[in-house]
Amino acid sequence: MPHASADAFDSVASLHCKLFKFEAHKIRPSTASMPLSPPTRRLLYLLQTCKSMDQLQQIHCQAIKTGLHANPVLQNGVMTFCCTHEHGDLKYAHHLFDEIPEPNVFLWNTMIRGYSRLDSPELGVSLYLEMLRRDVKPDGYTFPFLFKGFTRDIALEYGKEFHGHVLKHGLQSNVFVQTALVQMYLLCGLVDMARGVLDSCSKADVITWNMMISAYNKDGKFEESRKLFLGMQEKQVLPTTVTLVLILSACSKLKDLKTGKLVHRYVNNCQVECSLILENALIDMYAACGEMDAALGIFRNMSNRDIISWTSVVAGFTNLGEIDVARNYFDKMPEKDYVSWTAMINGYLHVNRFKEALELFRNMQVTNVQPDEFTMVSILNACAHLGALELGEWIKTYIDRNKINNDAFVRNALIDMYFKCGNVDKAQRVFKEMNQRDKFTWTAMIVGLAVNGHGEKALDMFSKMLKASIWPDEVTYIGVLSACTHTGMVDEGREFFRSMTTQHNIEPNIAHYGCLVDLLARAGRLKEAHQVVENMPMKPNSIVWGALLAGCRVHKEADMAEMAANQILQLEPENGAAYVLLCNIYAACKRWNDLRELRQTMMDKGIKKTPGCSLIEMNGTVHEFVAGDRSHPQTKEIYVKLEKMTQDLKLAGYSPDISEVFLDIAEEDKENAVFRHSEKLAIAFGLVNSQPGFTIRIVKNLRMCMDCHSMAKLVSEVYTREVIVRDRTRFHHFKHGLCSCKDYW
Repeated sequence: MPHASADAFDSVASLHCKLFKFEAHKIRPSTASMPLSPPTRRLLYLLQTCKSMDQLQQIHCQAIKTGLHANPVLQNGVMTFCCTHEHGDLKYAHHLFDEIPEPNVFLWNTMIRGYSRLDSPELGVSLYLEMLRRDVKPDGYTFPFLFKGFTRDIALEYGKEFHGHVLKHGLQSNVFVQTALVQMYLLCGLVDMARGVLDSCSKADVITWNMMISAYNKDGKFEESRKLFLGMQEKQVLPTTVTLVLILSACSKLKDLKTGKLVHRYVNNCQVECSLILENALIDMYAACGEMDAALGIFRNMSNRDIISWTSVVAGFTNLGEIDVARNYFDKMPEKDYVSWTAMINGYLHVNRFKEALELFRNMQVTNVQPDEFTMVSILNACAHLGALELGEWIKTYIDRNKINNDAFVRNALIDMYFKCGNVDKAQRVFKEMNQRDKFTWTAMIVGLAVNGHGEKALDMFSKMLKASIWPDEVTYIGVLSACTHTGMVDEGREFFRSMTTQHNIEPNIAHYGCLVDLLARAGRLKEAHQVVENMPMKPNSIVWGALLAGCRVHKEADMAEMAANQILQLEPENGAAYVLLCNIYAACKRWNDLRELRQTMMDKGIKKTPGCSLIEMNGTVHEFVAGDRSHPQTKEIYVKLEKMTQDLKLAGYSPDISEVFLDIAEEDKENAVFRHSEKLAIAFGLVNSQPGFTIRIVKNLRMCMDCHSMAKLVSEVYTREVIVRDRTRFHHFKHGLCSCKDYW
């Protein structure tokens, strides 16, 4: 039934209050304790069946007229309806409450409960404090009702103080109060305080345990969730379906098959009733642990499967890299939601099949399934890896147009995409427009600026991060050390390496040592770099030795290069990159006999050089070229342009650098070999298919060679183009005949 207006309630409540005062002298004090009379029982029955405030007012009027309104049982019934019923009215209740000379704790609790229900925690707190001033002691229901309505701000302001009240009134052992305290502390994010309350409980119920496990899961503290679940077993607290689903989620993240199987035994032993959500959680756990046979066993025996069941199986196979099997299950799904599509897209990202990820996203749009922010982050990651700036820009517009949640997670991905496409200005613009920045935002900026040749800006960003009281982590320091490496700031880099431990308590891991070795080796301090490798607290891996080998290549130090390459090959006998780098060094030093022997060794072992591959985006499509490629539909135009480009550049002073061509062939053949490098083909393709002034952006899978680097500088000058090349280690921004790396890479 419709509510009466607020004014009507005011007038009716006022009338009732006047009637109450007028009739009060007719009621003897002992009436409240007398046995219930038939009229009282009839009014109570009417209260129990009451469905609207109109009906309640009629019942209340009748109680006043018959002199029964002061009966505590009737008072409680009226107040309870007003404060707890969906059609109740708290304002009406307050009028009546104010006229009761000495309301008991039940009525105070009922009013507090009413304010909690209507999301008015400030009024609930005021009422509670007034209750204390009037010397009414809280009971086991007061705090649960009071805390239930708390917002985070109110909980932070009053939570600890009211916890003291709980202790003062001896209610700390009450199960309902304990549960309310745990919930209140979790609301304000004080997980440790909530855990302290739980640990002090002698008989905490399963709901409290569930809340605590859920909080740990949300904070990513899955190991704590696991320990808590095992603690439940020790205290013989029987888990519910909710408990098992929560702990299975933690097991999935931890890849904890042992505990996951323990949960499965609960289900098999019928200790907990099985349900679709529990079966899905089991599939997800087994899939995350790589046990797809067990996951499929549950999946095939399910009497009812939903989207989550199918998606868990798809995600399980994608995690194992079995992308084609995952796609087979994905295609068989009777229906798909955005989670299913995103799981499959992430599968393609997992195996570096970025083009197929983008193609799948296009199919998702055709089916009119609305993506969420997680889908967008995955697609932005694909664009970033491919260097597909145009498509990334379109995705940004798509996010804005479709009002997809543009949170820090998405904006961090945007920053990363812009940096990996070489657009530093737009990455900085996204950063400046962000109201909330987390650790990952600052780290993305530091790493992005560093690899794009803005080492000083990266270090300045790190300084601002510290001033903003954002604590750096291991990845942040990799960005900082990379900034020093790419700009040759050796002393600064060494100081930052030391400050990791002294200022931020971060123990350097093998990646940080790799950065330090790279920093020293690039600067020509090869002996010092070797000493770092020898004195590392952990065994150096192929990446650390590779950093030393790369430095030997730059400075043509063949003897140390041989030692570093041998160390790599002991760890990874099939590492072709180490052979190729050593071949390049022999060729640069003109040690042809050593080169021939090494080439023969490679042939005998069947080790081949990884072919150079370059990607370039044009009109939203990513084109791929390999060295000597003639498979592109525009091959004829590309090679004509390449020939013309070479002639133009030679007139401008270009002379092919064949020092890194390690084939013992004629000079002319060596020149032809470097002319067919993949990035040159991509540049020629870009010149053929774009207008003057268009920036050519290329992603290369290997380190850019000296000759391609020199050629790209001249292209930027002769054709007045900006050319941006992202190779395996960094960006090269070529403009006006210069490179952002200042020939230091």
